Amino acid sequence: MELMEGKKISWKKLLTFFLFIFIFSSCLFVSLRQFRTPKPEDHSSHLSTQMPLAENTSTPPKSEHRLTILLWSWPFGQHFNFINCSELYGTPDCYFTVNRSWSQKADAVIMHHRDVCWDTRRLAQIPRLPSQRWIWFNLESPSNSPNLGAMDNLFNLTMSYRRDSDIFSPYGDLQLLRQPQPFNIPSKTKMVAWVVSNWQEGSHRVKYYQELKKYITVDVYGQHHLPLPGNKLLPTVSQYNFYLAFENSQHEDYITEKLWRNALSSGTVPVVLGPPRKNYEHFLPPDSFIHVNDFPSASDLARYLWELSRDTERYQRYFQWRKWLKPVAVPGWAQQVCRACHFLQTTETRYRVVPDLSEWFV
Repeated sequence: MELMEGKKISWKKLLTFFLFIFIFSSCLFVSLRQFRTPKPEDHSSHLSTQMPLAENTSTPPKSEHRLTILLWSWPFGQHFNFINCSELYGTPDCYFTVNRSWSQKADAVIMHHRDVCWDTRRLAQIPRLPSQRWIWFNLESPSNSPNLGAMDNLFNLTMSYRRDSDIFSPYGDLQLLRQPQPFNIPSKTKMVAWVVSNWQEGSHRVKYYQELKKYITVDVYGQHHLPLPGNKLLPTVSQYNFYLAFENSQHEDYITEKLWRNALSSGTVPVVLGPPRKNYEHFLPPDSFIHVNDFPSASDLARYLWELSRDTERYQRYFQWRKWLKPVAVPGWAQQVCRACHFLQTTETRYRVVPDLSEWFV
């Protein structure tokens, strides 16, 4: 009897042991299923056959995961079509929207300075997600950027023409050619051209022009001057030996379409007035332009332009760099906001707030 009772006890212990093992294994299996690594989402980019319209921004495509970027307002009220940024950079496309209902869901919000600078109280009241990027976007110079002091402690990232911006957005750049190509200088029949719309009598550039025209003929186009339709700008300017790429104010890195499009794209030699020569040389070869600061006076500059126009060999030296480099003017807003898309996908995210944006920009 004692032997039989011992066997019963042993079988009970063994049954209890197997039951414990079964329960433990089941719990372990369920736990592993809960904490297993999720399957990564598909980030591949599928280009559409049509350009997505800015107004069609209610719901992002379900077929792919994209970064969502809210453009808080149209820059200067100018509507444009968003483009597939992957065609420019090879990184996945972003989903752009102007629908402010996305303000608490977007990965980033781009705010154009001139359109928000007087509405900072409202911006400060909008709760910003800790992971969300607020991007301060401005292509105007400090002289034309009012209320800069109100921009402090609002934004995480800066996006401007300044080389030290988080997102560098110049008005143009140089493209290196794969092999040297001859550049055909357009036929020149006139001396100096200037296209100006914002005419301010007291500005430095107008005062310099008033002095320069005493010694050399300058044909001025634009409002209150010679008419020039937009589609005639480049062919008209190309007939001139020189173009006055005079900026409306002088600030670091502020080199605009006046040089990139009006002068270089038309195939003429730019005469620049803006930041110092050394600053221009961060963007251009030193022998590609003429700087007004290189001459003691406007009369000395005029004399040099006359001499250069009569010396074909010396004049052609200003185009030698174009065998290897091609100037490219950034065509519009869509390309600019794509810079933000590319930056956000290729730069490690770090939290910060720009405390002294106004001091830095000025």
